[in-house]
Amino acid sequence: MNWKNFAICGLTGWCMEILFTSFGALLHGDAHLMGYTSVWMFPIYGMAALISPIYKKIKHWPMLLRGFFYAVAIMAGEFFSGSILRFFGICPWDYSGTPYNIAGLVRLDYFPLWVIAGLLFEQLLCRQPQKKETA
Repeated sequence: MNWKNFAICGLTGWCMEILFTSFGALLHGDAHLMGYTSVWMFPIYGMAALISPIYKKIKHWPMLLRGFFYAVAIMAGEFFSGSILRFFGICPWDYSGTPYNIAGLVRLDYFPLWVIAGLLFEQLLCRQPQKKETA
């Protein structure tokens, strides 16, 4: 695994989660926009670096299909990592009180958000640098 990409994905994931929880607070009437995350989330988001080698195999797929694939993989990773963290009593999330949850670890209604996140990570990791044209 490319450790630079791991760090980029970990930091990007942290930022996305802080923004997401900030705006979620606003929707619940808290104008302070206090976002939050957990240090445990850094390696979980860092695993999005695996999108780069996967993209090389599926880049010919339509964008939406790739997004669906990433979302399924992200939700599987969320379930797996959450199960491990819960076993040790340190899982930073619990969706038990929300509709469409699986074991309190995954929210099916977040699927479209994970499609977008997967495609965002794809762009972050796999965009080709533009070559300069010479005269």
